[in-house]
Amino acid sequence: MRVIAGKCRSLPLKTIPGSNTRPTTDRIKETLFNILQPNLPDCRFLDLFAGSGAIGIEALSRGASFCCFVEQNKAAVSCIRDNLKFTRLENQAVLLPMEVHAALSKLRGEEPFDCIFMDPPYRKNLEKEVLIEFTDASFIGENTLIVVEASLDTDFSWAEQAGYLILREKKYKTNVHVFLKRNTDS
Repeated sequence: MRVIAGKCRSLPLKTIPGSNTRPTTDRIKETLFNILQPNLPDCRFLDLFAGSGAIGIEALSRGASFCCFVEQNKAAVSCIRDNLKFTRLENQAVLLPMEVHAALSKLRGEEPFDCIFMDPPYRKNLEKEVLIEFTDASFIGENTLIVVEASLDTDFSWAEQAGYLILREKKYKTNVHVFLKRNTDS
């Protein structure tokens, strides 16, 4: 795995051995960031369920000014630290080595993120739990773009009722990226 574009282009990134995480493939990451690119310059980025940190590091490499990484797995936390140090991006990052709900509680009162990416474990309904927790969060602004990576069979029919607009879905062979914003008209 590597950084695809930007100031850290082609730098290799460490990954976590084993099957506890699913690193986003370079091809899917490239497609995702081609979609996100207009939102990245000087943005505040939040990478939830960060794994190796590859998504947040790609955002920083492509122009994000800041990224907060949230990951509870100790091996993954170590991997993120190593990857940030290797890419020399640690001064633009904060790593919260804790469970996502605890991190979201810690982030209360923070200024809004411009873009939030989350890649929770599949088929555990965590994306719904987190999006519902976002409802009153100070760090979600009216223009915050939220991207959820999920399995193809994940149901998002509840999203509108929970106060979100689905802006776009990008399907791949085994997963999907769902792009959402808070519905400020409701």
